[in-house]
Amino acid sequence: MADISFIRYPQGIVQRAPGLLLTAAIALATAWLSNQPAVAQLGLGALTLAIIGGVIAGNTFYPALQPRCADGVQLAKQSLLRLGIILYGFRITFQQVLDVGLSGVVVDGLMLTSTFLLACWLGQRLLKLDRETAWLIGAGSSICGAAAVLATGPVIKARAASVAVAVATVVIFGTSAIFLYPLIWHSVATLLPGVSLTAFGIYTGSTMHEVAQVVAAGHAIGSDAENAAVIAKMLRVMMLAPFLMMLGMWVRRRAATTDGSRQRIAFPWFALLFILVALFNSAHLLPPAAIAQINQLDNVLLAMAMAALGLTTQINQLKQAGLRPLLLGLLLFIWLITGGGAINLTVHALLG
Repeated sequence: MADISFIRYPQGIVQRAPGLLLTAAIALATAWLSNQPAVAQLGLGALTLAIIGGVIAGNTFYPALQPRCADGVQLAKQSLLRLGIILYGFRITFQQVLDVGLSGVVVDGLMLTSTFLLACWLGQRLLKLDRETAWLIGAGSSICGAAAVLATGPVIKARAASVAVAVATVVIFGTSAIFLYPLIWHSVATLLPGVSLTAFGIYTGSTMHEVAQVVAAGHAIGSDAENAAVIAKMLRVMMLAPFLMMLGMWVRRRAATTDGSRQRIAFPWFALLFILVALFNSAHLLPPAAIAQINQLDNVLLAMAMAALGLTTQINQLKQAGLRPLLLGLLLFIWLITGGGAINLTVHALLG
């Protein structure tokens, strides 16, 4: 359940205000920075920049402010994140699925499933990572980067250190993809001239980590690739809610206590609300101006959540994690590029 005590008790607002103001300041500053041409060309969106800004603040001046800001930062990292995920549904309509076609749906589903299962096997069996770190890196790599990591964390009750490591991992490789995918397109256009910009756009959207990164890479390739990439990516984002619900049910079945009873796992209601909002948005009942304002608010809420995560991330946590999480991220990155290419080619050949 989300923490709503600050609504019931006015003193809660005062107690949380410093932390909320700090995360809001970082979110607004990084939103402005992400719109600057030099930064926008790098594909560093407001969410990624908010994490970076939060990490810098968290490892410099924030420790001195932590006693006064901790409650508000925690609220941003949990409750505002859930609200941001719910409002993210206003970016999606189910009509977009038809634009991508059956092949795009199948590709996205196969990429999500294969990447997450591969993360579980590689992370736990080969690299001997703890389960929650492997799951979080798998969720971020298979769905939508840092946002998926943050949304998955509460469902599996992950430790803050594991969430921070997973976010850092997917951000590193997702950002690298921005520069790599245009180079891949030039090679594909030479070696496989039958692959269209639209098909490569679906490949881009089904294998890259975050929405901002997909937009940046697609724009560098061409408008047809950019449009197809965004649609395919948003379809992947839409799969976040059913993924969280299935993962939550699996965790609940497995979470047996020593006396044989089941440990209660909170149902991710925000995931269900995400689906309902997307369904509502598909009816186009709200004017575009209202949707634009909601999306702007959502950007701020998600950026505040990212800033809060960064503020609570200590560099020594990443050092303590070692190279194994980065190696898992690298192996999944290689799978997304190579295995994702093979899956795209196969599915498009079979389904057209």
